[in-house]
Amino acid sequence: MIKRTKPARVAPPQVSGGRARSRAGRPLSRERIAAAAMALVDRDGLEALSTRRLGEALGCEAMSIYHHFPSKAHLMDALIDLMLAEARVELLPEWNWLQRLRHTAHGFRAMALKHPKFFPYFAVHRLNTPSGVAYIDGTIGILRAAGFSDRDAATHFRTIGYYLTGAALDETAGYAMGPSAAEPVSNNTIAADFRNLAAAAPFFQPGHFRATFETGLEMLLAEIERAHE
Repeated sequence: MIKRTKPARVAPPQVSGGRARSRAGRPLSRERIAAAAMALVDRDGLEALSTRRLGEALGCEAMSIYHHFPSKAHLMDALIDLMLAEARVELLPEWNWLQRLRHTAHGFRAMALKHPKFFPYFAVHRLNTPSGVAYIDGTIGILRAAGFSDRDAATHFRTIGYYLTGAALDETAGYAMGPSAAEPVSNNTIAADFRNLAAAAPFFQPGHFRATFETGLEMLLAEIERAHE
């Protein structure tokens, strides 16, 4: 006679909530997920960011991430907010409006250079999250507090934004990445046939990026200062 045994009872699957934990036991949070996502982009590029890859990095199931970010768009907004937090600089009370603009500009560039693989996305993203709106409001506030009209404050804000975005894109995803053409002109040809470019070429190298940035920024600020006077 064959003795039959009862099948072992299997516990029902647990549905994780907002306090889901990774396999390492650390609780998940919006801050931890966003930081891990930025680290993944910094290392492997934006195209590598997926909930599966992010779950592997955090030691959790990909679905657990959706308890904190209902879509990838929400996660991307969190990365934008991380960038803005790193762009902010302390503005000392004794600084005048021109010094405040200068330090704000340098903070923006430092942020872009710290996360060059994410910055191209940031550059074309509308800053309409609460953090983004606050950042814009604060920068415009520097100009309005200096006495500029609302129209001039908007104009100067956008002009500064054009310069900062273009400069940072060039340093992170443009000239700094090398030739883009399928068949780039050789250095020998440039030296022989394009002597103006050949003479200036050494100063296009990364070692001169900061000096070039500061030259352009100071020219822009000087014109804004002239308009203020």
